[in-house]
Amino acid sequence: MDNVNNVTEFILLGLSQNKKIKNVCFLLFLSCYIAIWIGNLLIIISITCSQLIDQPMYFFLNYLALSDLCYTSTVTPKLVIDLLEERNTISYTSCMTQLFAMHFFGGIEVFILTVMAYDRYVAICKPLHYAIIMNKRKCDVIIIACCTGAFLHSFFQCLLTINLPFCGPNEIDHYFCDVYPLLKLACTDTYRVGILVVANSGMMGLVTFVVLLLSYFLILYTIRAFPTENRSKALSTCSSHITVVVLFFVPVLFIYIRPAIIFPEDKVFALFYTIIAPMFNPLIYTLRNTEMKNALRKIWCQNPFLIGRQFI
Repeated sequence: MDNVNNVTEFILLGLSQNKKIKNVCFLLFLSCYIAIWIGNLLIIISITCSQLIDQPMYFFLNYLALSDLCYTSTVTPKLVIDLLEERNTISYTSCMTQLFAMHFFGGIEVFILTVMAYDRYVAICKPLHYAIIMNKRKCDVIIIACCTGAFLHSFFQCLLTINLPFCGPNEIDHYFCDVYPLLKLACTDTYRVGILVVANSGMMGLVTFVVLLLSYFLILYTIRAFPTENRSKALSTCSSHITVVVLFFVPVLFIYIRPAIIFPEDKVFALFYTIIAPMFNPLIYTLRNTEMKNALRKIWCQNPFLIGRQFI
């Protein structure tokens, strides 16, 4: 492949060219981004400064909140700024950096959500072995493995894209740099590259989704024999995670587990996993979780200044 690149910047067409719509979107997404930071910081501080950090489920939730902040920050700030500009551009280097960062932090989020489903499976289906299987050392190793897997996924995606020649046009029909819109702009045959990209994203998405489905199938199969009260308690511990998985995974699977083509609806679906899911995650995990609500109450009501780590 002749890697001749005459493009030094890309033009992002964004969500809309209508000025009124852009103004409304600016206020909406700025509010969402502020809510994302407030909500996820509340979760991180509340878990870190309480005994919940010692429980695997909340240990992983802590890292999920952190990955949410990093993930949405690769896309949302530029989207908000671009909504105020007439012409939205991004340099070639910044585009590739955004592509790598988005898939890296997004990959971490996918893997952590999958691990959290496995954690619930072990807690409900193998309660006597839970402390051994999900001990502190193994949880640390799992987080390192999630980051390593996400890095390899993102590195491969970026490697395939960065070797493509771009010689014009340079208009990306999206509000951030992603693989499929960039493949469309490459001035070469991208059929083989497209297959490799789909194999990379599709394989990761498919494997993690199968693990998620298998975990919850085994959970539902196990709790069918539980007494009604215990069954309700087991389901309540999983309901928050299932809601988050649906919000994040459904639009991700729609976009990435298919041939390397783009649809106008992709931008709307992308909003779900780049902005909406990270914004609702804190609400879902706090409003539907008694332990999180108790931790928030103890940390923020009884100790508003957070002087040191408290165990109340």
